[in-house]
Amino acid sequence: MVSPKEIIGKRIAKLFKDGDLVNLGIGMPTAVANYLPNDVKITLQSENGFVGLGPTPLEGQEDKDVVNAGGQPVTILPGGACFDSAMSFAIIRGGHLAATVLGALQVDEQGNLANWMIPGKMVPGMGGAMDLVAGARKVIIAMEHAAKDGSPKILKQCTLPLTASREVDFIVTELGFMEVTTEGIVLKELAPGVTAEDIQAKTEAKLIIPQTIAVMG
Repeated sequence: MVSPKEIIGKRIAKLFKDGDLVNLGIGMPTAVANYLPNDVKITLQSENGFVGLGPTPLEGQEDKDVVNAGGQPVTILPGGACFDSAMSFAIIRGGHLAATVLGALQVDEQGNLANWMIPGKMVPGMGGAMDLVAGARKVIIAMEHAAKDGSPKILKQCTLPLTASREVDFIVTELGFMEVTTEGIVLKELAPGVTAEDIQAKTEAKLIIPQTIAVMG
């Protein structure tokens, strides 16, 4: 059975074009590195200080000194480069990222994002997410469609403290691919076997549903 992480990672990997510099956030977004097409040259940046982020290493081939921003083992591709946090955030804040891929706790129909304050848990702060969503030219959310308790994560209005206001461009879940527009959230593609009624039932925001919807591949 295909996991949500694989479904989401494969779809997001198709959103980029030759020459793009893309940041992958921690958690769900890291899967994107495993599915990038071979015929497109994309450079991945890791917030903790390098470009040339590669796929997850095979078991037993991990290097404890090569990790992503979440501390997970990763690889660095030939031509990659390491640098300090000042350079990393100069790239992020300087508008050099074509896109950033982040997880989310909540997204709403205005493109607002809440992804740092976990209710009932102590957290150190929002980290670099605020810089990433403000600096990248496209903001792509990679997340499971509903919370663990089944409650919607795509809302009419976020209820958690915001990371960013009106910055989200695309939302990709295991159920579908959506674009945030000035009119609302447009359902562009559905995962195989999922209907528009299925995805709307798990979404608080009212989706804009075109007459023709592609199948998410």
